[in-house]
Amino acid sequence: MAGYATGDGGIPQRNVEKSGLTRVMTLGGSYGLRNYTVKGLRDQKGKRVLCETLPFSPEEAAAAEEAGIDTMKVRFDPKQPHLAKAVRDAAPKTFMAFSVPLVAAATEDEAVRVAYTAMELGADAIMCQWSPRFVSAAAEAGVPIQGHAGLVPRKSTWTGGLKAVGKTVDEALWVYQEIKTLEDAGAYAVEVEVVPEELLIEISKRTTLLTSSIGGGRGGDIQFLFAEDILGNSPPPYPRHSKQYRKIYELQQAIHNERVGGFKDFIRDVQGGTFPGPEHVIKAADTLIGEFLERID
Repeated sequence: MAGYATGDGGIPQRNVEKSGLTRVMTLGGSYGLRNYTVKGLRDQKGKRVLCETLPFSPEEAAAAEEAGIDTMKVRFDPKQPHLAKAVRDAAPKTFMAFSVPLVAAATEDEAVRVAYTAMELGADAIMCQWSPRFVSAAAEAGVPIQGHAGLVPRKSTWTGGLKAVGKTVDEALWVYQEIKTLEDAGAYAVEVEVVPEELLIEISKRTTLLTSSIGGGRGGDIQFLFAEDILGNSPPPYPRHSKQYRKIYELQQAIHNERVGGFKDFIRDVQGGTFPGPEHVIKAADTLIGEFLERID
């Protein structure tokens, strides 16, 4: 029927448009509705700052989508693909990049295969720390790629450890060149981690890539923060660039304390003879036990 999409639940086009969602077919061949496409995200560059997070559970992903987060990342382990798939399914309408392990691919062909595996599970893009050659191979195969520059934790030995990058002119030029190399390789975006805010502001003006800032201040096209930081899943200390909007760790600790208290109360009642009480047991009929003993004796 005209105006209806195949495989997206038969939602009329007019209703899709009112929802602000876009009908898509994933690289894996599945129909769906998304808040953004790659083109839609790139069209936002210079117009508005987007919000991005990485949830660690389906529950966090569902909450982020309900809150209206623009984009998400999810960690993707090729050996346990169901974990990322569960997060994907929990937020089906949000643009989501699967973050693939650096060591998951040792050749361009393996990079394409890993990327395709993630896309078949519903990823809208791939986030990676791969070399430009691997990025180029996957991008040429049609996979949207978000690269990584600045502090790249798994490669931090080259930049002096887990600390800020780009605080000298030589480092700043290196960060810029890394981003331009990813741009030339065909990426659509780049996560830029722990660099000076003013540096990222200038770099963002000079690249077509969407820059996702985590510890790069307000210079990015996207502000990225892990869900565990936003929600305060862990106690201090916190990364300098993070902000905790809730203190879920306190709720979790309170729940843990309640569990411990419940078990202690149970043990106390059993040892004290108050559990089980009369209200917890089944009473035998007056003649049952007598007749039972006659039979067995």
